[in-house]
Amino acid sequence: MAAILLSPLYIAVNIYVIWRIFLWMGTCNPIFQNPVFQIGFIAVYVIFATSILTGFLIKRPEKLRRILKNMGNYFLGIFLYALMPVCLLEILGIIARTWLRWDWVTDTRTLVISGILCLLLVIGLSIYGIYNAKKIRVTSYHTKIDKEIPGRESMKIVLIADLHLGYNSGEKQARKIVEQINRQKPDLVCIAGDLFDNEFEAVKNPKKVEKVLRDIKAKYGVYGCWGNHDVNEPILSGFTFDSSNSENLLDKRMDQFVNDAGIKILNDEIQLIDGKFYVVGRKDVARAKKIEGGRKTPQELLESLDQTKPIFVIDHQPKELQELADAGTDLDLCGHTHGGQIFPGNFAVDMGWENACGCLKKGKMYNIVTSGAGIWGPNMRIGSKSEICVIHVDFKTGQ
Repeated sequence: MAAILLSPLYIAVNIYVIWRIFLWMGTCNPIFQNPVFQIGFIAVYVIFATSILTGFLIKRPEKLRRILKNMGNYFLGIFLYALMPVCLLEILGIIARTWLRWDWVTDTRTLVISGILCLLLVIGLSIYGIYNAKKIRVTSYHTKIDKEIPGRESMKIVLIADLHLGYNSGEKQARKIVEQINRQKPDLVCIAGDLFDNEFEAVKNPKKVEKVLRDIKAKYGVYGCWGNHDVNEPILSGFTFDSSNSENLLDKRMDQFVNDAGIKILNDEIQLIDGKFYVVGRKDVARAKKIEGGRKTPQELLESLDQTKPIFVIDHQPKELQELADAGTDLDLCGHTHGGQIFPGNFAVDMGWENACGCLKKGKMYNIVTSGAGIWGPNMRIGSKSEICVIHVDFKTGQ
């Protein structure tokens, strides 16, 4: 519904952008004022601008749908970074003309130069954002837990989240992620939700992706939880269309995929590893509300555990941090926020979350939130990074 309500605004903003482009190009060279050129330009622009919608509506052939989806995801990012400098120049121009009385801002030379600078900025940011999204970086954290594990002084945990396997991320990106994980030689790998991007069909060659993920090597295995996008739910430009039937949200192919990939999903479930420490996977709060009606509180989930053993919780969204700390959690591993993914989102998420990205200590508990290894929506990252997190855990040692 939100996507439908916002569509008039999207159309109006695109008309404004086209008008500004024509104004600048016409100033550069009269040839761009030719009606034939302008009609052709508008036709091409409309194809890209509407690919978000056509990729949603057209189901077959699959190859065409995939092309349109990718076009839409690239266009969203480029459009955002074209809109920002254009609007900024518009505002600065109004201030210069109205308040400062700088008539030179309307000179042909000024318009041409400012337009060229905008174009170079948009091209540069787009190329960087696309490259930055595909590059997997490693972020390290060091924690100390005041509990013992017999025979171990430390442990290395790799946290990943938000792969969003689908139109933006596939076998190639998964291979990069797995290679980075295996270079760390982890004892345990935790996946904090959003393996999928709302559509299992969006995963190209799922059997090949399964095989890649199955190559993850960790002494104690690979554990994870579901995220809010791990459902079968139509999505248009980031907005979902809720199903009245919760059973329609479940796609058994997702369950089969993670099982065949060697990933153990914990859904408000607890796993005692080697009799030494606990891995606890929480239901995602949004997914659980749609499907099961809710999830257990941290106290309900952890009250039966032996609190002398380390407790590692995997929770897609970094919520209920104090409650988890009070319930005895030692390490709370999350994703979901993408670190804002694209500027200015990286500043916006900081206002919405107690810990939007990074490490926060609550009492004796460490909450670590990764910016994710994949992307959602616009096929780029600016102001954030695609990452895996390596967490070095030191334990209390016996005297």
